[in-house]
Amino acid sequence: MKGRPWAVAVLLTGALTWPAAAAAQVPPGAPVLVLPFDNPKGEARLTWMREGAAVLLTELLAASGERVIGREERLRAFDRLQLPATAGLSRASSLKVGQVVAASVVVIGALDLNGDQLVARARVVRLDTGRLLPEVQASGALTDVFAVFSRLANLVRGTSAAPPVVPADRLPPSPQVFELYIKGLVAEVPATAVAFLQQALKAAPQFDQARLAIWHLHTDASEHQRALDVLSGIRTESRYSRESRFRRSLSLISLKRFDDALQTLRALQAEERSAAVTNAIGVAELRRTATPQPGRATYYFSQASQIDPADGDLFFNLGYAYWLDRDPRATIYWLREAVRRNPGDGDAHFILGVALHQTGATAEATREHELATRLSSQYAGWGARAVAGDPVPRGLERLAEGLTPSASRVDSILTTAGQRDHDALAAFHLDAGRRAYQREADREAIQELRRALYLSPYLAEAHLLLGRLHLRGGRGEEAVEALKIALWSEETVAVHVALAEAYLQVQDSASARSEIDRALVLDPKAADALAVKARIGGGP
Repeated sequence: MKGRPWAVAVLLTGALTWPAAAAAQVPPGAPVLVLPFDNPKGEARLTWMREGAAVLLTELLAASGERVIGREERLRAFDRLQLPATAGLSRASSLKVGQVVAASVVVIGALDLNGDQLVARARVVRLDTGRLLPEVQASGALTDVFAVFSRLANLVRGTSAAPPVVPADRLPPSPQVFELYIKGLVAEVPATAVAFLQQALKAAPQFDQARLAIWHLHTDASEHQRALDVLSGIRTESRYSRESRFRRSLSLISLKRFDDALQTLRALQAEERSAAVTNAIGVAELRRTATPQPGRATYYFSQASQIDPADGDLFFNLGYAYWLDRDPRATIYWLREAVRRNPGDGDAHFILGVALHQTGATAEATREHELATRLSSQYAGWGARAVAGDPVPRGLERLAEGLTPSASRVDSILTTAGQRDHDALAAFHLDAGRRAYQREADREAIQELRRALYLSPYLAEAHLLLGRLHLRGGRGEEAVEALKIALWSEETVAVHVALAEAYLQVQDSASARSEIDRALVLDPKAADALAVKARIGGGP
């Protein structure tokens, strides 16, 4: 099992610890991710239920007081791992998704039909301990799917209590409407998706989740007035009222109705502090005039970054706003904070390079531009704009699409690290990550390496090890990104070979061959490089 994360190895080799029958399946307070269930027999009547099972079980667990990870964050994880939203997942891929969203518990399952009887089976995977718990099963009439999954939710939780009562605005009033809603969520053609969701709303006018789903579809199609109109049906007493008001403000910003957007956002902020809301106020202030007023947007972006110091996008917005305010030194400071949190942020690296050039730090500026162009070819075009004026485009500021923050990307230990010796502390975490990598404790290794990179964003060995971890975890695109930064930080044969392996994993043989050729220029006898060259058809 060499080369796989430890949890995957434990689960696939069968070296499991089985709990007593009465033990709870889900530990208190553990973040729970429910994945789409399998339909192993390809039963046509259950096609929509793969996603339906995940949504329904998530809502039932939430109603029972469990800490759940929602569908939108799950889809972001699928996108990051380049997994189709409707894909059937191997157990290893399931664990990767769980790791991306920082879940402690992943629920996997399968569906079957016995005549008109639905059989739902579920299994709990404990990522924190590497345990695969015994399968639980519930069955009943397909038309009584809510009752079947209520029983399954109790079995997953390991309780004999009464099934949870789900608030009416979390689920539609009948399985038939629920089927329409789920079909709307998974439909590949936007017009078909809207039609299903509108049918669900016609049958259940108070089911506001369908309205939010339609808002997403219209927003993705840049139909911002239609997106705004659909939110008008969400009542002030709805549990989704605050979320709908926030999304209304996003539509108003897109429609350039900035004063109306700011009125809504300031009312939301007066009720409860939120990084997403404060950030949106900053974006509206930035866009409302052709020439931004110095200090206005930066004030709000600064406030947002203080509320959520883990979100690199907030620091990017702050640095970018200072660039628009013609303050290159502040731009440099805050964009360095952005790349601490997301070393692969190409926009941040590019603008950082422009600001460094303005302050006379030419060598450092050149290195930042080189890194940006390694991350994406678009920055070469941005650089060409310099002869015509400002090389930095307008409209790069970033908005969150919802109020719920994504999983924290920076460990709390790092938020107070500014008072310490960064180099010594980075070396400590790098060593811890190296040792965890060697014993194949991949999750621990990734955490330690990210701590090291927060403290020292251009630490070549940390990026190399992180790239290798992504490689053996099957995350090819993430490996390519990490290894490009490692190569920029320090060119070595080892990095070129690892990057070639990553390109092979994403089926880019031409780029892989180019990396191996460069490695062999550095060391014509490098055994690892020769082995990879033989694999891609170049021969030794």
